[in-house]
Amino acid sequence: MRIPNEIDFWRGFALLTIFVNHVPGLYFERFTFRNVSLSDSAELFVFLAGCALRKLVEGPASGRSKGALILRLESRALRVYVAQTVITEIAIALLAAATIVLDAPFLLDWHNASAVFNDPVRAHVGLVLLTHQLGYFNILPLYVVLMACAPLIALTQRSARPLLLPASLAIYIGALAFGVNFPTWPVEGTWFFNPLAWQLIFILGFVVAGEDGLGAFARRHHRILRGLALPIVVIGAGAAIMDFSPAPIEFPAPRLFFMFDKTFLSPARLIHSMALMALFAGAFATIRSWLPRSSAFLSLLGRNSLNVFCAGSILSLTGQIFRFVYGGHVATDAFIVILGFFLMGLVAWASEWREKPLAD
Repeated sequence: MRIPNEIDFWRGFALLTIFVNHVPGLYFERFTFRNVSLSDSAELFVFLAGCALRKLVEGPASGRSKGALILRLESRALRVYVAQTVITEIAIALLAAATIVLDAPFLLDWHNASAVFNDPVRAHVGLVLLTHQLGYFNILPLYVVLMACAPLIALTQRSARPLLLPASLAIYIGALAFGVNFPTWPVEGTWFFNPLAWQLIFILGFVVAGEDGLGAFARRHHRILRGLALPIVVIGAGAAIMDFSPAPIEFPAPRLFFMFDKTFLSPARLIHSMALMALFAGAFATIRSWLPRSSAFLSLLGRNSLNVFCAGSILSLTGQIFRFVYGGHVATDAFIVILGFFLMGLVAWASEWREKPLAD
């Protein structure tokens, strides 16, 4: 078991925030940082995934051959793929069961699930291919693609390090300039999280987490970067509070460079998320000294992020159904949050307990 660290702490923070934000209308949703930010926990989660990959590549996997490294990283991608498939099927079963018990057929239309019930043959092929995704269950497909590309990222880091970030930036710019995204099927559309755009923040996390290059530069000049980040964070908070979003018709093509688009991770979102990370980087030590139990709990969640994320996704959908039945009151919302946090912590604890060696 890893001791509490900054990556796990903030990953745990992101997991709790994602859970709260995935229950629309929840009273406590107004206290999450996306209300004062152009970005949200999705950017934080993906950035930290890139950081974690760098720590793995330069830590436990540093001495592995190319073949062994590829096998190790692709096995992680497969694990995420299986997790996505399982929680999606559980979500479908939850919606179907709620429809039967509550006699509410419209629940079958929630979160892009209608195709599964109206066109099950093609929809299930789409689920397996990740071309059909339920709402609120669409970030792990992005993570599958990123982890599937992890061997290429790691090998490029080993043999052609100067090319990694420029290549990532070129792909990002191309996606925004030409509006390129992965298509969905059988429901016509595109991925909610465009891997061609979101790979950049993943790569930035990977690069910044290193002990050399951009990571070393960022740590040497952290005070300067924090000072530059502060006005960006303040301006972004003002825009979020005033619910300001630029209208596409006000800008020339390619408009995605100027919008606050989440699917394509438009520059404003990307810059604001990186500014937030620069502002709060290094704060873990202080937070841990002030709030040791809370920091330990968040680190526990972050150490077991995949299991906790899967549990949180199912719990958030359960919370949505619960609010539909009992209404959106502060008391019911508090019950959802308290029970959800407790169960996510229980899943994290059980994940670590399961990995402990049996006593002789």
